[in-house]
Amino acid sequence: MVIDFHTHIFPKAIRENREAYFASEPAFRLLYSLPGSKLVGAQEIVAAMDRQGVDKSVIFGFPWKNSQTFIKHNDYILEAVARYPQRLIGLCCLDPFSRDAVTEARRCLEGGLSGIGELAFYQSGIDDKTLDKLAPLMQICRDKDLPVLIHTNEPVGHMYPGKTPHTLKQIYDLIKKFPENVIVLAHWGGGIFFFALLKKEVKASLGNVYFDTAASPFLYAPEIYRYAKDIVGLDKILFGSDFPLIKPARYFKELDMSGLSKAEIESICGLNAAQLFKL
Repeated sequence: MVIDFHTHIFPKAIRENREAYFASEPAFRLLYSLPGSKLVGAQEIVAAMDRQGVDKSVIFGFPWKNSQTFIKHNDYILEAVARYPQRLIGLCCLDPFSRDAVTEARRCLEGGLSGIGELAFYQSGIDDKTLDKLAPLMQICRDKDLPVLIHTNEPVGHMYPGKTPHTLKQIYDLIKKFPENVIVLAHWGGGIFFFALLKKEVKASLGNVYFDTAASPFLYAPEIYRYAKDIVGLDKILFGSDFPLIKPARYFKELDMSGLSKAEIESICGLNAAQLFKL
């Protein structure tokens, strides 16, 4: 079974009129005003999954500042999961700073979504105020034993749209503050897993933390799969494509180049996610 843990879909109203959201949603403008940036819907992603050999995809929206927008977007995720229950797994996406965040998270999870994410702080770091706002959302997921997907990125290297001012310490503070939560760090967790090689503390702190591979072909050499397996364990790696940014086939090609066995690749590409979601 192949499960893509990291994909984005948008309702038709946003896909056909994205410019209307740019003025009030600077993070959305940052990511989706660029030429060639794609927005797809539920029907398009399922068709792409059929072509690419993906059995299930984890879908979510965008952390809009406007609560009415993220509520409508979450409605679309709920509708998509109901329409394709064997193919799509939905997460609730929102702005943790919104006064409607907790109510919306409860509504979505009670409605059948399978976690919260991708939560992203594109224009700020994960500071103490952010951790305070995350706390009630993390409590909800902790009580329901559901994962929370957090956008992270490497704090060094080339710049690109959507690269946030996170520091490794901020990412680590997030992990330490919520040790009982199942946390999935997008984009390899900004590389924080490398620090599990330290002799004290870090490896134990990463006990409930998983790492998705979203955007890996843009960021890392294929060897990262082998290094991550050796450092944090094969079971902590989740294939995520960031579709439609990159097609799954490109990841499959890199995995074939990584030096991993067929059984190890199968774990990354779906078995780990299936176990996480208790499928």
